[in-house]
Amino acid sequence: MSLLRSARFPAVLLLVAAALGLALANSPLSAGAFAVADAHVGIPGVMDLSVRHWVSDGLLAVFFFVAAVELRFELTSGQLASPRRAVLPAIAAAGGVLVPIALYLSVAGSPTTAGGWPIPTATDIAFALGVLAVFGRGLPPGVRVFLLALAILDDIVGIVFIAVLFTSGVDVGMLLLALVFVVVFAVCSRLLATRWRRFALVGLAVSAIGAWYAVHESGVHATIAGVLLGLVMAQRPAMRTRHTIEPWVNAVVLPLFALCAALVVIPAVSVEELSPAFWGVLLALPVGKVVGIALAGTLAQAVLRVPLADRLAVGDLLAAGALGGIGFTVSLLLSELAFAGAPGIRDQATLGVLAGSAISLVAAGMLVSWRAWHHRRRTPATV
Repeated sequence: MSLLRSARFPAVLLLVAAALGLALANSPLSAGAFAVADAHVGIPGVMDLSVRHWVSDGLLAVFFFVAAVELRFELTSGQLASPRRAVLPAIAAAGGVLVPIALYLSVAGSPTTAGGWPIPTATDIAFALGVLAVFGRGLPPGVRVFLLALAILDDIVGIVFIAVLFTSGVDVGMLLLALVFVVVFAVCSRLLATRWRRFALVGLAVSAIGAWYAVHESGVHATIAGVLLGLVMAQRPAMRTRHTIEPWVNAVVLPLFALCAALVVIPAVSVEELSPAFWGVLLALPVGKVVGIALAGTLAQAVLRVPLADRLAVGDLLAAGALGGIGFTVSLLLSELAFAGAPGIRDQATLGVLAGSAISLVAAGMLVSWRAWHHRRRTPATV
C-alpha cells in the first residue's frame, strides 16, 4: 500500500494505463475493447450506463471526493489557509488558465471547435506531484508550496468548469434532493465520534449513494457529488477516509479512467487534415501553461512587492508552468464533456490532451531537475 501512496508510482501507473488504452484502440483487439467499454450495466428502469460512463461518472466521483478533501484541508489548515500565501499562486493559476484559452481559441476558434476552450485549463495533481517527487529533490520548501498550491487551484478551476459549463436541463427537484443527502452526509460524519457511530456509518453510505444518484439524475455532472461530499465531511474522518481509499483511487480509479479515456482510434489522416481542436490543445497545454504561469507569476511578484529574497526565480516559474501543462485526468474529462456530441472532434481533442500532456511531462521533468540541481548547488545542506 505504501507504494500506492507514494507520488511516483501512481503517476507511472496512470501513464501506462493511458498508453495501454491508446494501444488497444489501435490494435486488432480494438473491437473487443470497445465492446467492453460500451457494454451497458445497471438496473433497467433505474440506471443503465455503459462501462465507460460508470467509470467517468461513478468511479471518478471518488477521485474528486479525495481531491476535495485535500482542497478543504489546504484551505483551512494547509498551504492556502492564509490569503497572503494563496494570492501569488492564485494569480499565476489565473495566467495559466487565460493564456491557454487564448491560444486554443486562436487556433480552434471556429464554431465547431471553439467549445473545447476549457480543455487545456486543468492540471493533473497526481502527475504534477509525481514529477516533483521524482525530479524535485532539493527544491526549497517555498517552491514546493507554490507548485502544490498552483496544482490545487488549477483543479478548482476544472471542477468549476465541469459544474458550470457542462450542465444542461437541470432537474431542480433532484438537485434539491441531492443537497438534502449532502446535508445528511455532513451531519452523519460529525456523529462518528459519538455513541451513534453505527447509525452514522450506515447514514454516510446511504447518503453518499443517494447524493451521487440525485446529482446524476439532476443533469449536473455526477462527479460534482464527490466534490460536495468531500467539502462538507468533518475534517478528521475525511482525512482518515482519504488515507484509506487513496491507494484504491491510485491503483484502480485513475488508471481505469485513463484507460477508457485514451481508448481512441488515431485517425488515418494527414497532418493537414487533423482537427483544429487537436492543434489547439496540443499548443495550449505545453506552451500556454508555461507562458501564462511564468508571466503572471513574474508580474504578481512585482505588483505585490514580494521581497527579492522571497521571490521565485524565472526558472522556478517556468518549471511550474511545465508542470501545469500536464493535463491528463481532468483535461481528458473536459474533452469528453466539451465534444460529447461530436465523437470525431472529441477523439482528436483527446489525442491533443495525451500528446500535449506528454510534451509537458518531459519538459517538466527536465526543468524541475534543472531547478532542483540549481538549488542543491547553491545550498548543499538541503541534499
